[in-house]
Amino acid sequence: MKTLILVRHAKSDWPENTDDFDRPLAERGLEDAVKMSKFLKDNNIEIQKFVSSPAVRALNTCKIFNQTYDIEIDTNQKLYNPSERNFESVIYDLENDVNSVAMFSHNNGISNFANSMSDDVFMFPTCGVAGFQIETDSWSDFENAKKKLVFFYEPKKI
Repeated sequence: MKTLILVRHAKSDWPENTDDFDRPLAERGLEDAVKMSKFLKDNNIEIQKFVSSPAVRALNTCKIFNQTYDIEIDTNQKLYNPSERNFESVIYDLENDVNSVAMFSHNNGISNFANSMSDDVFMFPTCGVAGFQIETDSWSDFENAKKKLVFFYEPKKI
């Protein structure tokens, strides 16, 4: 059994003359990331590895989560402006000794990917978190494995 957790980056700012990739987190985003990471930890959500888009807002959200979890962080360019196939490609690269992973990415890709695994239709708010149970022992079997949404949290509702 594997656990895949999808995290949309926290609320970002867009200062003048800033490229999309370099957008920082807004004050509310910083607060939501701290709140959400502590909520997950307090509710015994185990995460063994973080994989993040290298974009500033996603990576900084991941780093805030890591102040709570203190685990390995990898970055992967495929999680910036991702398609569903990008997520799958990152998943297939995971080592099988990793049983729970959190991926930090962006909309619309993260919502589309989550919806492809669930009958529930939802759009991720900033710093929204969805957890899926994947019935497999090998990430390479992800595509054909049974997937079940086990939680969906929004910062405004926790």
